[in-house]
Amino acid sequence: MKILFLAPQPFYQERGTPIAVRLASEVIARRHDVRVTLMTYQEGTDVPIPNVSHVRVSPIPALSNIQPGFSLKKLYTDLFFFGAILKALWKNRNDQFELIHAVEESVFMALVIKWALGIPYIYDMDSSLSLQIIEKMPWCKFLEPLLQWLENLAIRNSVAVVPVCDALAILAESGGSKRTQILPDISLLDYNHSTDPATDSSLASDEPDLRREADIPDDASIILYVGNLEKYQGIDLLIEGFAHVHLKHPNAYLLIIGGTDRHITAYREKILRLEIPSKRAQLLGPRPVAMLSAYLMQADILTSPRTLGNNTPMKVYSYLHAGIPLLATKLPTHTQVLTDEVAQLAEPRPDEFGEALDTLLTSRTRRDEISTNARKLAEEKYTFEVFERKLNRLYDGVHSDIKEEPATSFQRRS
Repeated sequence: MKILFLAPQPFYQERGTPIAVRLASEVIARRHDVRVTLMTYQEGTDVPIPNVSHVRVSPIPALSNIQPGFSLKKLYTDLFFFGAILKALWKNRNDQFELIHAVEESVFMALVIKWALGIPYIYDMDSSLSLQIIEKMPWCKFLEPLLQWLENLAIRNSVAVVPVCDALAILAESGGSKRTQILPDISLLDYNHSTDPATDSSLASDEPDLRREADIPDDASIILYVGNLEKYQGIDLLIEGFAHVHLKHPNAYLLIIGGTDRHITAYREKILRLEIPSKRAQLLGPRPVAMLSAYLMQADILTSPRTLGNNTPMKVYSYLHAGIPLLATKLPTHTQVLTDEVAQLAEPRPDEFGEALDTLLTSRTRRDEISTNARKLAEEKYTFEVFERKLNRLYDGVHSDIKEEPATSFQRRS
């Protein structure tokens, strides 16, 4: 089977969607008699994926630093992305793609191609596109019915939908999905995801030391966040929650890994305004994902303060697997995976989040209880082996469906 894998993202970058794209393309390419063409944005690091040819697309003029979520920069780049798809389809007209795997907004491009050429597509649903736009631009609320109709149109016309979480699966089913396979993200702690084997070797011999990097005491209690610093991640809530407890717990330090220079500067200013000593709340900047396990294992409390969206953050699965106490917001983005048995859940208000931090900093019993349960859950449900098995099961079903359907008009003409 010849597959066109559409991922309108910088690739490869060490963040959620590009990591998920790499995982999925690796699994699909290992299937028998499969050829995969992966199409992404120009920006990103080259990574070798066996049996996958990689096409990069760049707008004119070239753009860089394309961030997650809806933006005019992303929309502009997608115009060129669609042009590159049409070029690839024409180039392969005598040996045409049999299936399109469409990530996020590329599903609408796949929909047009299905209407024109009859090529079926899988909708890889990492988020609700309509919700994403409304949350980022609340003034677009009046467009919500139209956006939801368009999203449901893409769902109904797909051969299958692959949501990353239960909340998105409900949207897919209500939108008329013919076949739905929930494919949660996984823990990256045991997955070899380095872009450079030499880098892995050097990291193994020189493990990072969080306390040394942050210049904090050896007996400090580390509250850690790892990830991007976009608004939906709830970093404001995390910092404001810490402001409620830093005086009561003078040995607690908030360390934040990730973010762009702009975000880091803004949050450092916020820490200053809240009169939290700069040493007690630090933004350390981005670090390689290959170091993730080493950093997580040095924390006393891990945090996922997300306040917007309905998809579960990829980091949560690694947090669970680390067996370190986890504090997360009590919102569907988390509660579709987390319970009070595996995490400390708090309402997304600074006082409530601070109170939950206080509970974990104070109670060793509570920390031990949730961390033990969390690791067990991750090993049962969120490993690469489970991911691979579910994705292969989906493709087995889709392959059978395609074989049973009559040839498309385009395939007959070819």
